[in-house]
Amino acid sequence: MFSLTLSFKGEHEFYEEESAESSIKGGLNMLIISVVGMSKSGKTTTIEYLISNLTREGYRVGSIKHIHHPEFSIDTEGTDTWRHIHAGAKITIALAPREIAIIRKTNAAPNDLESIIRLFGDEDLDVILIEGLRSLTAKRKDIPKIVTAKDKQDLIKTLEGMEPILAVTGIIAKKKDEVGEINVPLIDLDKEGDILLRLIKSQIRTTGS
Repeated sequence: MFSLTLSFKGEHEFYEEESAESSIKGGLNMLIISVVGMSKSGKTTTIEYLISNLTREGYRVGSIKHIHHPEFSIDTEGTDTWRHIHAGAKITIALAPREIAIIRKTNAAPNDLESIIRLFGDEDLDVILIEGLRSLTAKRKDIPKIVTAKDKQDLIKTLEGMEPILAVTGIIAKKKDEVGEINVPLIDLDKEGDILLRLIKSQIRTTGS
């Protein structure tokens, strides 16, 4: 058995320590949650579940996905936008009836979270969900974490240096008997997803108040 030390106030409210780090929100009433875990542990499934259910209830959700592959491009070779960029444009905006895509070429991705959050511009969001970016969020006390894991050893490794934790989910939630007792919610999204949604909605209310 292993234990985690966390603090909660009220029934579901997450305790947020006062810190200069809280300036990330820039005065905006917006919750930022990081979903962190090893590959194939359930991060994308968790974020997909949260986005679909929160938006269904009327919440405005943004998301960030960290992509490790250095040669990745959202654009496709040979398209008009690809030709614009490869002709030398620093930024290209593709406008379609149902989607706007902004393609900006950089020498390196932003390495501070504040710069990344600013990319959302003046979008009026209730919550931003981050998949990955562990190095930028792990020790941020103003950003609650949802940890996904495949098994107990995976969970222990992921939790190293990680704080604060809102909940644990992912593949490991199907193996509760193997995990033992932990003092944070271990949530099986298929059966108990409403618990995680209530925790997040409580956080949104707290952040926006």
